[in-house]
Amino acid sequence: MPTQRYWLMKSEPNVYSIADLQRDSRTCWDGVRNYQARNFMRDDMQVGDGVLFYHSNAKPMGIYGLAEVVRESYPDHTAFDTSDPHYDPKSDPADPTWMMVDVGYVGMFKEPLPLITLKQTPGLEHMLVIQRGSRLSVQPVTPDEWQIVLGLGELTT
Repeated sequence: MPTQRYWLMKSEPNVYSIADLQRDSRTCWDGVRNYQARNFMRDDMQVGDGVLFYHSNAKPMGIYGLAEVVRESYPDHTAFDTSDPHYDPKSDPADPTWMMVDVGYVGMFKEPLPLITLKQTPGLEHMLVIQRGSRLSVQPVTPDEWQIVLGLGELTT
């Protein structure tokens, strides 16, 4: 049986927030146009993997809740839709360039876990989200980092 993995996925709250995910209960994680992030979703994410839901371009930026992968990767249909902002004319439906996964709502933190808190928390020094220049919208989280983050906040459902 595969080992559960953990991820941090970023979204701007005005595009799609943890509250939106709570309302919808699940969503496709579309529009990723970075090869490394795509590879994580395509090659590594599995149903049941844990997700830290991070709000970027927010006040405060930080982790707002938890989700889980509920569907493994499949072609991102937005790449083929000429009216979608994520349209990619080079992506071929017969051999898609871009992939997405579906995530489901797990819970929201009572208070967000701000980036500054993550930076100041022992054991998170190597977490990708706090590294200078790290802009990936999908990134791995170690099991130890996952446990530390869970201990920082109170989760509500």
